[in-house]
Amino acid sequence: MSEHHDHPGEAAEGPEERRLTFGQQMAQAYGNSGAFRRDERGQIDVMHAIGGVRGLLEAVLPSIAYLTAFLITSSLGISLSIAIGLAVVASVLRFITGGQKIQAFSGAVGVLICAFFAHAGGKPIDYYVVGFWTNGAYAAGLLLSMAVRWPLLGLIYGMLRGEDTAWRGEPARRRVYQLATGVLAAMFLVRLAVQLPLFFAENLPALGISRLVMGIPLYAFCLWITWMMTRPAVVVEAEEN
Repeated sequence: MSEHHDHPGEAAEGPEERRLTFGQQMAQAYGNSGAFRRDERGQIDVMHAIGGVRGLLEAVLPSIAYLTAFLITSSLGISLSIAIGLAVVASVLRFITGGQKIQAFSGAVGVLICAFFAHAGGKPIDYYVVGFWTNGAYAAGLLLSMAVRWPLLGLIYGMLRGEDTAWRGEPARRRVYQLATGVLAAMFLVRLAVQLPLFFAENLPALGISRLVMGIPLYAFCLWITWMMTRPAVVVEAEEN
């Protein structure tokens, strides 16, 4: 009798490999292909995940400039022009200095989409509408991954740690990755809970400031805290000793 028949459990190897490939695709869709890596200490490189100092500035400067310009001038056209100009300049500089082409244009495209909504609606606060949809989409995707028992942070962090999907066979590891994914989903939901009332109240200054505070800084903190809470027990013991 062949070895394959001696071990019936191996019959699931083909489907498991297909599930692993699907899991890797999900992780890459979220940004695992280059967006996430470990630093020299073995911790998640949070600064790399947010694009470094340069990526941080490129993400926040157009929004700061837009909000500041409107509060000073009360002109939607001037405010949008300044925000778009900064985004385009940053993208061109990244492109000509050898940066990734996707990163070079994604920031400018994002600002242009926000500007389109503000211009089309005729209200400066409509600049922030796109953010509500993206936060809702991310929250839905994370919650869906939890519902199908493939928590997205388990896929991403599992690959970074060399676990791949072996953690799914350990109930404790599966639970902690479920919890961590829930924490990240909660972050997106909290953004909506705080910012949507400000939007409907048309409180532009408060909404703009909350977007900045609850944007990259909160995201970076959640990445760090979820990484720490999902550390394998052997790593925690080693660090304590």
